[in-house]
Amino acid sequence: MKRIMKLIPVLVVSLLLTFMVQETSAQGPPPPPPDGHGATGNQPPTGGNAPIGSGMAILLVLGAAYAGKKAYDAQVFRD
Repeated sequence: MKRIMKLIPVLVVSLLLTFMVQETSAQGPPPPPPDGHGATGNQPPTGGNAPIGSGMAILLVLGAAYAGKKAYDAQVFRD
């Protein structure tokens, strides 16, 4: 009986979260912009096209260097 009493709050929370996710998934698209916003169609946000390639390369190199140092410290490459 104690096991069931511990399981009930977990089930209730799980069901609530499931219904909350389903409710937010059922939302429609946002409304179109009002008339007279200065353009013939929707415009992308300014500055939204920042390149991430070089930053990703830096992160990969730093991650590889960190992994190499951890492996060296763990005496993987030592005789």
